[in-house]
Amino acid sequence: MPECIFCAIGGHRSPAEIVYEDDETVAFMDIVPVAEGHCLVVPKAHARNVFDIALESAATTMRAAVRVAQAVKKATRADGMNVWQSSEEVAGQTVFHFHIHVVPRKNGDGGIRFAGRHRADPAALRAVA
Repeated sequence: MPECIFCAIGGHRSPAEIVYEDDETVAFMDIVPVAEGHCLVVPKAHARNVFDIALESAATTMRAAVRVAQAVKKATRADGMNVWQSSEEVAGQTVFHFHIHVVPRKNGDGGIRFAGRHRADPAALRAVA
């Protein structure tokens, strides 16, 4: 199996436009952006997804994502920001190394819509909770 591309980027063995780095995380421009300024924030230590990452590594990665989001907002003059993480193929994960998307949004860009949503029954929410 080939090496994980995000591990290679974090280890400086594969090229990327790095926008932030510390001892435990690295952030870089997404090569298939959904908006100008779309970045990915990843832990340098490999974890497949949210089900596998250590809590401290997840917290460190989220702290880096907040820093990156603040810088991206300033650099792109964004009106808002999407910050998300997808785990497993069914949820849209395509690279199986935990990563957080930081996507700047601007008024009028269409944003992300959650079509077909409706208010849940309180009893159903209670049962799941």
